[in-house]
Amino acid sequence: MKNRNKLLCALALTGSMVLAGCGTETQPTAPAAEPTEAAAPTEEAVPTEAEPTEAEAPTEAVEEKTDQEAADEVAELIDAIYVQEWTDYTDRQCMAAKVAWDNLTDAQKELVEGEEADPDYFGRDTGDASKDDPRNADEIGEKEILVVSFGTSFNDSRANDIKGIEDALQEAYPEYSVRRAFTAQIIINHVQARDDEHIDNVKQALDRAVENGVKELVVQPTHLMHGAEYDEMMEALEEYEGSFDSIKVAEPLLGEVGTDATVINDDKKAVAEAVVAAAAKDAGYDDVAAAAEDSVAIVLMGHGTSHNAKVSYSQMQTQMNELGYKNVFIGTVEGEPEETACENVIDAVAAAGYKNVVLRPLMVVAGDHAHNDMAGEEEDSWVSMFNASGNFDKVDTQISGLGRIEAVQQLYVAHTGDVIK
Repeated sequence: MKNRNKLLCALALTGSMVLAGCGTETQPTAPAAEPTEAAAPTEEAVPTEAEPTEAEAPTEAVEEKTDQEAADEVAELIDAIYVQEWTDYTDRQCMAAKVAWDNLTDAQKELVEGEEADPDYFGRDTGDASKDDPRNADEIGEKEILVVSFGTSFNDSRANDIKGIEDALQEAYPEYSVRRAFTAQIIINHVQARDDEHIDNVKQALDRAVENGVKELVVQPTHLMHGAEYDEMMEALEEYEGSFDSIKVAEPLLGEVGTDATVINDDKKAVAEAVVAAAAKDAGYDDVAAAAEDSVAIVLMGHGTSHNAKVSYSQMQTQMNELGYKNVFIGTVEGEPEETACENVIDAVAAAGYKNVVLRPLMVVAGDHAHNDMAGEEEDSWVSMFNASGNFDKVDTQISGLGRIEAVQQLYVAHTGDVIK
């Protein structure tokens, strides 16, 4: 975390106009005191006209910043908002970073590089943000469904995956007002700075509900499982006990975790059937069996976690096996559990004899992990590693989140309905 003096210096780089536009008050200067007799200049002290000395002669204008210096200043402003904690400075920091970026030349933008900053932070085209709905309006009424998501800065994915779930819930329960909260402040800041779209974090959303007089609060997490993010959400809700007549929390997508890899349930079955059917269809096959006959393996890439909920990925592999999906394999970016690491999945697919591979995210949102870790051009992306293995004739990618699949949306609707009833 940058210290406050460094932060204020960074903000000042964008000019006083930015700060004034953000609502910063200008402090009045104290009136100049009348000079005392002792302080009054004496006749001897009055300067006479003379030619300026070499030291006093006006110098040429200070040279402008180099391209790299201008880019570095923007990188520092981006790094300052690439944080998980919201502060009283955050809104002004987001505005300052965007104004500074817009003032760079195209050549300078290519030079932006910081601890987290790069040209893609503002420059990458991720779709039209206007297609999304931040769902941060007041006038909520007494009944609210708060949809809590990790979030994504990819505009198209946010509109298709997260908004898709929210829209389905609003349609199913019109007597409730559906509102949104993201748990990732880093993403909230990114979307706000780049697109001027303001999304509530969990605390802001809960405070909004209190201020609007909500009595019945239903919380629907879009999280895949009962993992670390779900636990953090539950901790945040504990602080609001007594603020509503009732708080009800619906199940995440895969339902209860279970004790070991053999435990499966109706939720896991429904998700497995939905995502495999979508993957086969998008690959041009009638079903997964037809894909298998054509020597096509479907690899579903999840996030992975060190949380004890990581067994959910092993359970999803068990569920695929139980459904007879012999050509479907589960992997994770983090490689936890161990058998889901990319190298191990490559070995498993090759050992099973499949020559063609379809990579698709096992994630509610097709965000950064899907675009970069799975389908990116870097040598450590999954598509690159599968190709580099030399085991396969063809490797395709499908950048599509679970949240846009209608059957998955309806599973969330059912989970919400269970707690409402």
